[in-house]
Amino acid sequence: MAPCPALHATHGGIWIARGNEVRAITRGEAIALTAETPTILLNAPAMATRLGYGELSGLDLLELFAFVHPATFAVPTPAGLARALGLPPPTDDTAAARFMAQAADAMLATLEDPNWAAREGAWTSAQTLLRLRWPWAQMVAPRIAKPERAERWLFSRLPEWQDAPPRPAPRTLVLSDTETQSELARLVGQRAEPREGQRAYAAAAARAFDPRIAEGRPNMLLAEAGTGIGKTLGYLAPSGLWSRQADGAVWISTYTKALQRQLDGETKRLFPDPAERRRRVVVRKGRENYLCLLNLEDALQGGFQNRAAILAHLVARWAAVSRDGDMVGGDLPGWLPTLFRRAGSTALTDRRGECVYAGCPHYRRCFIERASRASEGADIVVANHALTMILANRHGPQDRPIGRIVFDEGHHLFDAADSTFAAALTGQEAIELRRWIMGPEGKSRGRRRGLAARLMDVASYDEGGAVAIDEALAAAALLPSDGWLGRLGEGLPLGPVEALLSAVRATVYARASAADAGYGLETEAAELDPALIEAATPAMQAIEGLVRPFMRLRQRLEAVIEDAPDWLDAPARARVEGAIHGLAHRTGMMGAWVALLARIGGPVDADFVDWLAVDRVEGREFDIGLHRHWLDPTRPLAETVLKPAHGVIVTSATLRGQESWDAADARTGVNHLDHPPMRFAAPSPFAYADQAEVLVVTDIKRGDMPALAGAYARLIEASGGGALGLFTAVQRLRVVHARIADRLAREGLPLYAQHVDPMDTGTLVDIFRDDPHASLLGTDALRDGVDVPGSSLRLVVMEGVPWPRPTVLHAARKAAGGGAAFDDRTIRARLAQAFGRLIRRADDQGMFVMLSAAMPSRLLDAFPPGVPIRRLPLDEAVQRVAERLSSAAAFGHQAREQEEQA
Repeated sequence: MAPCPALHATHGGIWIARGNEVRAITRGEAIALTAETPTILLNAPAMATRLGYGELSGLDLLELFAFVHPATFAVPTPAGLARALGLPPPTDDTAAARFMAQAADAMLATLEDPNWAAREGAWTSAQTLLRLRWPWAQMVAPRIAKPERAERWLFSRLPEWQDAPPRPAPRTLVLSDTETQSELARLVGQRAEPREGQRAYAAAAARAFDPRIAEGRPNMLLAEAGTGIGKTLGYLAPSGLWSRQADGAVWISTYTKALQRQLDGETKRLFPDPAERRRRVVVRKGRENYLCLLNLEDALQGGFQNRAAILAHLVARWAAVSRDGDMVGGDLPGWLPTLFRRAGSTALTDRRGECVYAGCPHYRRCFIERASRASEGADIVVANHALTMILANRHGPQDRPIGRIVFDEGHHLFDAADSTFAAALTGQEAIELRRWIMGPEGKSRGRRRGLAARLMDVASYDEGGAVAIDEALAAAALLPSDGWLGRLGEGLPLGPVEALLSAVRATVYARASAADAGYGLETEAAELDPALIEAATPAMQAIEGLVRPFMRLRQRLEAVIEDAPDWLDAPARARVEGAIHGLAHRTGMMGAWVALLARIGGPVDADFVDWLAVDRVEGREFDIGLHRHWLDPTRPLAETVLKPAHGVIVTSATLRGQESWDAADARTGVNHLDHPPMRFAAPSPFAYADQAEVLVVTDIKRGDMPALAGAYARLIEASGGGALGLFTAVQRLRVVHARIADRLAREGLPLYAQHVDPMDTGTLVDIFRDDPHASLLGTDALRDGVDVPGSSLRLVVMEGVPWPRPTVLHAARKAAGGGAAFDDRTIRARLAQAFGRLIRRADDQGMFVMLSAAMPSRLLDAFPPGVPIRRLPLDEAVQRVAERLSSAAAFGHQAREQEEQA
């Protein structure tokens, strides 16, 4: 690799390496070099951001890694890549520049290794990538020996899923305390004894698996387990024990993908044997998370062009060895799609619900179908709150209620229910419905995926079904079509629904204020203009005209299932059942639209909050519509999810926070059950008073961006990195990052940021966790979706009090929930969640800094009792951070060095 120079860039400088010679160069030299010479890079989009340049091309090491080692984890930094390749990590930027050619040589050498695990299919893929002019192809293709026989096509290499008989109802049994504690001890292992709090937690969790005493009365446990109790193993012990003895499934539901991935890892304790674990543990997500093999085939056969086509071939390499085809949080490297600016990555998943089910040639190998069927026979299903609620709410011929559920991250149950049971009649939702019915339109290359194509055999068999399909196609023509947003901007809507959306847009802009410029706009659905009221009726009639054939078609399909004609084999049955579920879901959605439109101009429904919105990003419109949320979304949660279940555990480290159980009851649906829940609470075993400290900085004025940026820089310098900076506004995050990134880099302190660095959040957290010197800036997604134990996270800095956004929905709930007290509960919960990122182990040390003199004293009880809280100026805060965290930083660096040496 000596002829190719290697370019390494950080906020602290740019280095070019040629052989063993390394020198610093200017930004202009770096840009000119990449334009003229094939240059080795690491994460080209991130480097382009560092150089302030639109787009760089070159020999990206991450692309080569994805080809050579598909489905293999690697942190996308020089040190992270070195560890993934088994090479010594570089110790400074000069060494990092020199290392890049070494990494390329190591990966290219692997191609000639006869024991290379990913050899199958590599020769064929390399030849195609050579024709696509992939930058690495000229070096990769000659090193891969041509196989003696033609390589199997990707799709023939994937295993087929097998049909299985329906699972019988689980056996009735009661777990004894003795066997629960024995199982917990097995999971914890010989090196550690279960803590008393963990033992008590497991015993309480076991009672949720007892036989319920009456229909609609689940064994409900609310369990607050402070950080460090070990609640994951505490509920996995009775879950695994019950599922094994009763032959039933336990659904463990999370709110964040980070915890879903963590839980998947913890189940190795339940089933150490990998083969058994694959059978008994299934990670379940929504369809849009999984690779669609039909979409991939389209992409590989010419549907994708240029860089997107290269991405498709690298994804195909991954698909051949992936555990479950999960493209979002699974074993696909999170950084891979971002290398291509997400060119085509979303088109490789089923985001439009256009699946043709058994009509797909890859149906028997489909990742989505495999996960769905595997979950039916699994002992443990790891899902997310939204999917758990959706599946629990399904009512089809083959559906059975989810019997035992553990809702981890239970403090988010209210928010998840709020999203799941909401309704939104928007242009984007309506056009997706049209595409689901009619299939791709215009110049789309996609194969026909409309309702008629999916149900062709049903239409030929059942005359009533054929008529209903034709009526649905005719009614769908009244929905918004491609180009609707542009037509609304020009005041030229087509059809009754577009006319309604045009009236919504006019009303929202008429009521918006100048202060809203650049942001999304919304207004209450109250005292509406006559034009909007008049537009609601024909739009409602158009939607009702679609509901009727949907209902008739669903009835005809259920009759086909019942009659079971000769052509209805297992794949055809699955396709018909899929259509039934799709029709049921969309009929329910349209029913909510009709109810929303019926309310326009009429009396207010006290159970709901309705508003109109124009969604925008930096002033650019991307959606328009009407929205409806339950004032209390735990009502439908209780009716559709909790009451049909036999046992439910809702657990979190901050389920109550510093509030009473009444607050937890109100946010988990307990208030809508006719019997009280079981309750359990165990405080954290951590000595927070000794391990942590809270500082409220009193001399940073609100809105003073130079002072805010300076405060972040000084605090991060004082801690030596390891800082998580939390912002309540993306714009302020970007300004602070732009002001301080270079300064910190010159001190050897890398700074990463959401909404700035072209990487997904999971990858940013991986980089942050991997480097004790690094710091990370982010927004709400990082407030409680990050688990970074040890010194890599030793400082949390919040730029302001996390007040709720003053939306129409928030105003309604605030009025119903006690006014200012409602806001205080919300803020305390957010502060507790943010503080919870800090101390994750018994030997952690950390500091929490609030950069707001306006921090109300009444909210300080959000932090654990006994934690020292001080109000002081920035200079003193910086000194306190330096004194307290310098030893923690040194310990973390020493631990990392020892790990690397080992």
